[in-house]
This record gives sequence, structure tokens and C-alpha cells, in this order.
Amino acid sequence: MRGIILSGGSATRLRPCTKITSKQLLPIYNRPMIYYPLNTLIKAGIKEILIIVAPERAGDYLNLLGSGKEFGVKFTYEIQDKPRGLAEAFIIGENFIDQENVTMILGDNIFEDDLKDEIMSFEKGGRIFAKEVPDPERFGVVDFDANGKAISIEEKPKQPKSNYCVTGLYIYDHRVVEVAKNIKPSDRGEIEITDVNNWFLQEGELDVKKIKGEWIDAGTFDSLLKAQNFAKDKMQEKMVI
Repeated sequence: MRGIILSGGSATRLRPCTKITSKQLLPIYNRPMIYYPLNTLIKAGIKEILIIVAPERAGDYLNLLGSGKEFGVKFTYEIQDKPRGLAEAFIIGENFIDQENVTMILGDNIFEDDLKDEIMSFEKGGRIFAKEVPDPERFGVVDFDANGKAISIEEKPKQPKSNYCVTGLYIYDHRVVEVAKNIKPSDRGEIEITDVNNWFLQEGELDVKKIKGEWIDAGTFDSLLKAQNFAKDKMQEKMVI
């Protein structure tokens, strides 16, 4: 299993704080934000991690994280020239992924749950994680049948079929590279991760796990504040870095 942390983008919603730095380098209590998704991958036993960054911030990440030796892992870096969708990460990371399974986590996502078992037990297809939220229309929304099996995923629907959204942690086998390459960009010009998930769903190979603990997408000022308090009160004993 290999890991990817996607930390590109310009984070305009957090200006002026992100005018001179990357969102994922902002402090969340006593650590840079990226330490939290990195912690999720390292706790799962992943040793090779690709970090995808915006070109103007590459030096900052290298200065902070280095080769990965400090954390007992190996880091590789790639540039995302401009955000063209989450699924572009698999195209950028094609050589890194090679024939291996891959777990991608977004650089602004904080998970309370220890997901080691779910990550390391993965064998084939796709596996994503859903969380019940009060505002599902902001995310990709998963609908389940009476037996708890996922039957549809819609990207930011105006009328969500459930309150379960797709969180920023995705696991796939190596076929995800070719799947991403063959996805037609959406109206906003992005290679949508929802289309990747729907491909595996239509193949009958997508497993959707519901997470129980807290999950924070720290991309707004309100969620950033929530993340600060949550990290202080709940995450310190869960960190290995």
C-alpha cells in the first residue's frame, strides 16, 4: 500500500491567511495541518508517501517535511500546477503508484478514527469512507439501501438522498490511474473523484465504510476553528508524529 497526500490548491476561502502560505501548513493547535492526515497514513503502516503540492509552496513543504526519514517513512514530491480535481492526483502519481494499491487523503482532513485495519485489509477495487453531516449538499453524497450497501453517489446535490457525505480518504487498486485518465472533466473543468467512485460502484467493487469518530474538513474559517479545539482536546494522544 502506498499513500498520497493532496495538498495543492490556493485556498481562497482562507484568505488572507493563505496569501503567503499553504492552507495545509497552517497550525492546527501545536502542529501544522498536514501532520494530521500524515499521522493517519503513518499509523496505518504506510511507508511510501507522495505529497502533491502547488509549485509556489514546494520549498515550504520540503523544508518542513524533508525526506521523511524523521518520521520513519519515505516522501516523494510532485507538483500540481493548478487544481484540476481530486482525481488528477492519481494521474500525477502514476509512476509512484505503479502496480500498488494506494490510499489518498486530503491535506486538510482530520480523522479521529484509527483507520489502520480498514486501510491495510484492502485488497481490490475501491474503498471510501462516509460520515453523517448536517450539510451533505456541500459534498459528495452516498445513498444506501436497506441493507446498508451503497447504491449511488452524487456530487453536491441540491436535494441529497441521505445525510452521509464522502470524506477525504480514498483507497483504490492501481486501476484508478486509468480510470482517472478516462474521466471527462466536469462543467467546472475538474476530474471529479465522484466519477472515479461511481466507476468502481458500477463495477460492483466499491466498499463504503461509515466512520464513527469526528471528521473535519478544515477548509473554512469555522471548520478551522473547530479543528483547533478538537485537536487540542481529542487528538494529542492519537498522534504518533
